[in-house]
Amino acid sequence: MSDLIAYHLEDGIATLTLNNGKVNAISPDVIAAFNTALDQAVTDRAVVIITGQPGILSGGYDLKVMTAGPKEAVSLVTAGSTLARRLLSHPFPVVVACPGHAVAKGAFLLLSADYRIGVDGPFSIGLNEVQIGMTMHHAGIELARDRLRKSAFHRSVINGEMFNPQSAVDAGFLDKVVSAEELQGAALEAARQLKKINMTAHKNTKLKVRKALLETLDSAILLDQEHMG
Repeated sequence: MSDLIAYHLEDGIATLTLNNGKVNAISPDVIAAFNTALDQAVTDRAVVIITGQPGILSGGYDLKVMTAGPKEAVSLVTAGSTLARRLLSHPFPVVVACPGHAVAKGAFLLLSADYRIGVDGPFSIGLNEVQIGMTMHHAGIELARDRLRKSAFHRSVINGEMFNPQSAVDAGFLDKVVSAEELQGAALEAARQLKKINMTAHKNTKLKVRKALLETLDSAILLDQEHMG
């Protein structure tokens, strides 16, 4: 499939593994590979598991691209927000098996999935944009507003607070925490359980539940293009 995102299909479960350097930076090429892999998963009618390397899901957008110029930054953020929207409306269940850190766009991947499992350990999960001097984009704010607990939303988005895996469950980034050794098995078990549901009902219900969020994200993506450009 791609060197950046490995695709493994087995028993109706497609595992997408990010592999872009030590922090799994989200670049335009990674997003393109993501979309290709999701296209294949739809063709295969597979439940999706997204994961990374031991210790990290992703450290966020590729900063080399983000600092190359306004045009490059707007293009990458637009593609990333559009990917989040796609994951939120994906016709089959999406599980994230987070093997460690999930920062900025890495954390937004968690907020875009249907079920999220993390590993216990000294890992940071959250949105550090204001820590590194970036004003949060509209699409990110709206996604976080919808998926995080209200108290955690303000601390996360406005204060740039980072969470450990256990507190990330309470905040709304994760649904469950297991040991590193248990992660793959727990993700496969979650995917097998999700395989049992009716996929047409899942898709239609997901689109009903997230209708307002998806419409809000469409508007936010356009706003970000105007404001960032």
